[in-house]
Amino acid sequence: MPFGAELEGGGRTRFRLWAPSSACVQLQLGEGEARTTHAMQRLAGGWHHLSVSAAAGSRYKFLVQTRGGGTMPVPDPASRSNPGGVHGASEVVDPHGYRWRSHDWRGRPFCEAVIYELHVGTFTAEGSFAAAARRLPELAALGVTALQLMPLAAFPGRRNWGYDGVMQFAPAGCYGAPDDLKAFIDGAHALQLMVFLDVVYNHFGPEGNYLHVYCPEFFNAAQRTPWGAAINFDGRDSATVREFFIDNALYWTQEYRFDGLRLDAVHAMRDTSTPDIVCEIAARIRQASTGRELHVVLENNRNEAHYLRRDARGTPLCATAQWDDDVHHSLHVVCSGEADGYYADYAQQPIESLGRALAEGFAFQGEYSKYRDRARGEPSGDLPPSAFVGFLQNHDMVGNRACGDRIQNFANPALLTAAYACLLLSPQVPLLFMGEDFAASTPFLFFCDFGAELAAAVTHGRRREFERFAAFAADAAAVRIPDPNAEATFSACKLRWEERELPGHRERLALIRGLLELRRRHVTPHAAQFSRAGRYWVTDGLLHLRWRRSSGDAWSVQANFTSRSINAEVPEQPVYAAGVRDYPGTGAGSTQARIEPGGAIAAWTAAARPLLA
Repeated sequence: MPFGAELEGGGRTRFRLWAPSSACVQLQLGEGEARTTHAMQRLAGGWHHLSVSAAAGSRYKFLVQTRGGGTMPVPDPASRSNPGGVHGASEVVDPHGYRWRSHDWRGRPFCEAVIYELHVGTFTAEGSFAAAARRLPELAALGVTALQLMPLAAFPGRRNWGYDGVMQFAPAGCYGAPDDLKAFIDGAHALQLMVFLDVVYNHFGPEGNYLHVYCPEFFNAAQRTPWGAAINFDGRDSATVREFFIDNALYWTQEYRFDGLRLDAVHAMRDTSTPDIVCEIAARIRQASTGRELHVVLENNRNEAHYLRRDARGTPLCATAQWDDDVHHSLHVVCSGEADGYYADYAQQPIESLGRALAEGFAFQGEYSKYRDRARGEPSGDLPPSAFVGFLQNHDMVGNRACGDRIQNFANPALLTAAYACLLLSPQVPLLFMGEDFAASTPFLFFCDFGAELAAAVTHGRRREFERFAAFAADAAAVRIPDPNAEATFSACKLRWEERELPGHRERLALIRGLLELRRRHVTPHAAQFSRAGRYWVTDGLLHLRWRRSSGDAWSVQANFTSRSINAEVPEQPVYAAGVRDYPGTGAGSTQARIEPGGAIAAWTAAARPLLA
């Protein structure tokens, strides 16, 4: 790794810092009275270098010149570990200290993925890598084949969603040591589970980012984002900045053996280069894959299908897949009837939008978006279903609600059963948010742990954000929105695993488990054969979906989101269906066939079956 601290052997460590604006940089090695200071050699290109006696576990900082002319001790922006937090000293780490056990793991094709998104701090009561690892066998037994960890880059304080990270190479110390994270990944691989990491390359968090102080070259003031000046991917001195993030992607996939990355909000990564940073990261990851299956998944609200194109053999030219907001928004409107904000784009014909998103990838493929007041998206009908990740919930869709309430708290429970059948029996890659499998009662709120001044601003801003909603328009009502900085807000989000055995929760768990078993038996074995988009149509309120396999036969899903039976002329073939058994009980459902005599599909039921060519 060209950045940061690298063990050289013989008890020595090489330290490197890129700081073109600092004429002089010193290394502070050790802490307290034992601290020593060493001058670093300035090299060409803005680099500062020093090789000195230092073993793994040594603590250090860099003493840099600030833009104001003074000096300041700062942690290493490429620190592999910062046990004392983002303001503390960095730690030298031996990258080869962990002894891996799953030596034969080579990953899995992305089309086999059933993704489970989790936040390490709230996934268990302990909130650690080690505690999360102990839950992995239950997820594997459920039918999950991939985990996606919310961002781990070190952030200020003891609790955060992860999107305020400021040290891209240092796993947050509040979850455990670097080797604890490696043990988590190792354990997942032993269970045949892929592990993806959510990474944030569009901005640094607002507290603990010292690069603004001494290395303005990291930012491009001519490009703006919602978080301020953009990261410098295409301006002067951008080559080293680009390499910093490329090396970070390689670091996670090579040193930690993650099976892929989810790139957060690539629409906010300002870059006019060719290739742009997104495609360059994807290419470099694949070049270094050494026979492993590695995947790059995007979040991109622009629906830019060109990032997802395949070559003649079906190999991704850039990204493997994209989170598909259109699937979520359509399902959300169908199940809840909500039409505020961006949901307004789907309110007029939600079932048609859902059909197009599940069959063709994007519901918006260049059409005008009223919410955005512009055309949105690119044609996606030539892409395979596995290029899209569909979901009914994720961290944003739950956490961006004022009180972090999950969908079973406000949606029609009868419709949810058919929705889950559509989601989990589609050839698209499905994603579940932690606790969704058992209808967890715990919310997922927005939480953080900033210093006092910033904390007050965040709390005020969070409450102002919801003023446009009638329920929170009054000041007294806005106070009901949980304080993001309160520890109680964070604690309220921790999953209660004992709920899995309670009424209402165990029925949801049985539904999800049953649907995933059907997926394992009837969809996954043929996943690679779904190489093109499907077809959809709506008749009398019934959604028809069909995807043809390369073998010539097809997989069909029909979903009835109405309160009446609809004649579907079901042929005499094996039928796999999910329908409500105990409506209106929360989460009640069954994976038993509910096709009525005469071929009618019952209310709130989805049926799936193979069809002959």
